[in-house]
Amino acid sequence: MLRSLAESLGLFLLPFAVFAIYLALRARWPLALEHWTRSRVAALIAAGLAAALLSLAGASLFAPRGQGVYVPAHVVNGVLVPGHIE
Repeated sequence: MLRSLAESLGLFLLPFAVFAIYLALRARWPLALEHWTRSRVAALIAAGLAAALLSLAGASLFAPRGQGVYVPAHVVNGVLVPGHIE
């Protein structure tokens, strides 16, 4: 779960990092507020959300599915039978 959250957060922040690198390569100070206008930040947020949601959707669609059904632990004739997958 933590890995999935970290991957989604990384993909969300990726457009911001790419834009900051772009500003640095253009010899501009990337931390100046004049470069981070409301429309640019909105576009970066939209791109980050799209990347994160597409990765989550792809992971859920192409994840391997387990075969079988989980049978929880139960008691049979006074003996505890542990949970298992059939």
